[in-house]
Amino acid sequence: MARTQLMETADEAVAGIEDGSTVLVGGFGLAGMPFDLIDALIRQGAQDLTIVSNNAGNGEVGLAALLKAGRVRKVVCSFPRQADSYVFDELYLSGELELEVVPQGNLAERMRAAGAGIGAFYSPTAVGTPLAEGKESRVIEGREYLLEYPIKGDYALISAHTADRLGNLVYRKTARNFGPVMAAAATTTIAQVSSVVPTGALDPEAVVTPSIYVDRVVAVEARHYTVQGAR
Repeated sequence: MARTQLMETADEAVAGIEDGSTVLVGGFGLAGMPFDLIDALIRQGAQDLTIVSNNAGNGEVGLAALLKAGRVRKVVCSFPRQADSYVFDELYLSGELELEVVPQGNLAERMRAAGAGIGAFYSPTAVGTPLAEGKESRVIEGREYLLEYPIKGDYALISAHTADRLGNLVYRKTARNFGPVMAAAATTTIAQVSSVVPTGALDPEAVVTPSIYVDRVVAVEARHYTVQGAR
């Protein structure tokens, strides 16, 4: 097993992401969004991407900037539309972007299943809705369930608060959100952090994502992103 690589820049961290990749992108709105890695991915030039994230972008920063750059073919998410999702709205309504809506709990569980090596699972969520169309169903103890399959990523771009030099990660409050399940569900996990500390400096009880799931780490300067509102 290769050791986690400590990268000098975000551009080095995303090098090698191929056209057509499935990329899991952490974040819940702006919280925990790996902005520096996304900006680097835009500069890197990979296109025809499938993006898996909770949202479909805010304003014109982060994930919305990647969509605006025309690099994304499909979005898999639980909450695509909100007041400041106008970039997604325009691309989707013009037919330039595919969308798969996945209920939030199922989205997290499908990625957790990928990381745990689970072939599929049954969930009651979305029974009786358009999201159930084409899915296998089964009645268990009198309740109907739908068969859901794992969501695997070629890459995961996540944001954590601190890493040690081995690649163990800790998060800050709600910025944790989808990071842990995405790290386990991806072939290659790339994490941006505020700082890298010496091995042994982190309390083992505080480590959420062990280094075994982390391939590349880059320390970036903390920046605060805001969205001014919908157009």
